[in-house]
Amino acid sequence: MKIRVGSRESRLAVIQSRMVMDAVAKAVPDAELELVTMKTTGDRILNKTLDQIGGKGLFVKELDQALRDDRVDVTVHSLKDMPMEVPEDLPLAAFSRREDPRDALVLPEGVSELDPSRPIGCSSRRRQLQLAALFPGVEVKPVRGNVQTRLAKLEAGEYSALVLAAAGLKRLGLEGRIHRYFSAEEMIPAAGQGILAVQTRRGMDLSFLAAVADEKATVCALAERAFVRELAGGCSSPVAAHAVVEQGTVTLTGLYVSPDETVIRRGRIAGPKEEAERMGQTLARQLKEGE
Repeated sequence: MKIRVGSRESRLAVIQSRMVMDAVAKAVPDAELELVTMKTTGDRILNKTLDQIGGKGLFVKELDQALRDDRVDVTVHSLKDMPMEVPEDLPLAAFSRREDPRDALVLPEGVSELDPSRPIGCSSRRRQLQLAALFPGVEVKPVRGNVQTRLAKLEAGEYSALVLAAAGLKRLGLEGRIHRYFSAEEMIPAAGQGILAVQTRRGMDLSFLAAVADEKATVCALAERAFVRELAGGCSSPVAAHAVVEQGTVTLTGLYVSPDETVIRRGRIAGPKEEAERMGQTLARQLKEGE
């Protein structure tokens, strides 16, 4: 049994793909696993923000085509980077156990306090709006590139700090660079943050992914993505959603921001995990309508 795993070329993407491959290898010892890496359009264009060049789909387009061309059997993605609408012929087949979903503040090496005279590096509008409440008056400036590229720009003095996903820093072995974590209440994470998604071709035998799939992460992914999808949230949309599952109950926190950004609402809903998607849709409608 040979399984070809498609991945972006970045160090973090490769680490994440190998995590999935290791889980499959333990469950299916006789499987032959091959990693196939490629550069996506989103990786090539670094001088513009995502909303200017076409959104999150630019990180998956080449990988999707590789699946359709039968050059790979599965692809591995950070779920937070996946478009909300997934092609019917390329379903998301498994969601991994969730790593730390929080956002984190990273300062230059050897620095212990934020310098308010220089901008915080952050391209996500979701993060930018929530940072404005946490650090009033501090400029927030877009930054693109993989984690190492962003850290190099930080050390070069372009920014006073960066805001990055804690999950990615931990997977890269860079947890020591984290100056502080933002709680999920301070800064609601992106939908799917910390979860890996495995995408396949429709009709494939997916039994080899049983060791990858995590029930709690799946419930959270369904609830969070349903919330964002109901609000038609795209790559540049500041909407956010974070779910927690405890003893069969899912609690979902959501952030709604009106198109002109004059209305910002937070809300929470809880219910049985079997109704995760419905709750995501319900909370989205409630916040949009101001209920």
